[in-house]
Amino acid sequence: MKFLALGKYSLGVGDRFAHQAKAQLQTFILAVGQGVEIIPVWNKSNREHVTIGSAPASTRAAADKAVETLKWRKPYHVDADHIRLDTVEPFLPHADFFTIDVADCIGKPADDGSTARFLERHPELIGKVLIPDIPEPFRTERAQVEKIAKKYLLAVAEAGKIYRHISEKKDAGSFITEVSMDETDQPQTAPELLVILAALADEGVPLQTIAPKFTGRFNKGVDYVGDLAKFEKEFSDDVAVIAFAIKQYRLPATLKLSVHSGSDKFSIYGSIRRTLKRSGAGLHLKTAGTTWLEELIGLAEAGNSGLALAKEIYTATLEHRDELCAPYASVIDIDAAKLPAAEAVNCWSSQQFVSAVRHDQTNTDFNPHLRQLLHVGYKIAAKMGTRYLSALEECDQAVSRNVTLNLYERHIKPLFL
Repeated sequence: MKFLALGKYSLGVGDRFAHQAKAQLQTFILAVGQGVEIIPVWNKSNREHVTIGSAPASTRAAADKAVETLKWRKPYHVDADHIRLDTVEPFLPHADFFTIDVADCIGKPADDGSTARFLERHPELIGKVLIPDIPEPFRTERAQVEKIAKKYLLAVAEAGKIYRHISEKKDAGSFITEVSMDETDQPQTAPELLVILAALADEGVPLQTIAPKFTGRFNKGVDYVGDLAKFEKEFSDDVAVIAFAIKQYRLPATLKLSVHSGSDKFSIYGSIRRTLKRSGAGLHLKTAGTTWLEELIGLAEAGNSGLALAKEIYTATLEHRDELCAPYASVIDIDAAKLPAAEAVNCWSSQQFVSAVRHDQTNTDFNPHLRQLLHVGYKIAAKMGTRYLSALEECDQAVSRNVTLNLYERHIKPLFL
């Protein structure tokens, strides 16, 4: 099947206000200088566009301009992030990477006929299933596979429907397909992932990345919370299942895991890196809103009016905490008692503000609750309009330095270098 191939390693970078593409791209240039090619993928969701009042064309324009300015000669992509059938249309002219989000369909039971036909097509999923690089074979009963199929077949069918809609509007060889199942309650097991991949192959979806839900907490802007050994086994098993499914179901050889809300999950980077090194697998990791936080850090670091604006944003975010947190309730854990009062923050020095927000866990002044709150507070900056954008331009040197160093030092180096 014809499709646009995605490079082995890729990093999704959010740029909510379309001002940091150049600073972000500098990160990938630094990596190439160290001998590692990582493909930049600028991602922005419909929710973020609606919140900010932007349009998909702005993401494409910012990426294209950065690529031209810095003379990047390698591939790059623009991701319509977490799209559904009702939100995909505005992205079609501008994106060449589509993250199809079907999490809402997971658990809605497929009908008995669809389930029975799936089981007839895939007798290999029942009984003893040997997966290279997984020491213990899967041992599955027909009832177990039937239960998994019932749970996921409607979600997979929806992915197929959205993929075909996109391919009717765009040349099927001109875009990359990701299927996202991470925004759900329970992590998928390795046997569940195998069933999902078999079903996606049946649907004819040439997916190149799949985003399952992993065990543990992947809260926005802060480190992973969970059992590290369990995560490493889960990640390793999923990589092995993908390698098996590529051959078994003739899925694209470029298929790899996608880790959503992957920014700042420093404690699992070692697990991911070990698995990639051992298996030779690729990786797509989405960093999303970490760049917006680096903008705030850069404004505060610049001092004077930049610091004053950062404090103003915190004050307003604190005041509208409930409203701003509601859409992100499943991916943040904020203890309100640990949020400093606006009056206290307004007295902070530049260094105090930066220390509280910058994700440096060795710094005793780092406040993960404040950081998570600001992570979801970009709507406050959006309402400031040109006032906020002008501040980014005035403080560009401090902002861009923080954006580049954050992605390179805290993300790319521990994962890939």
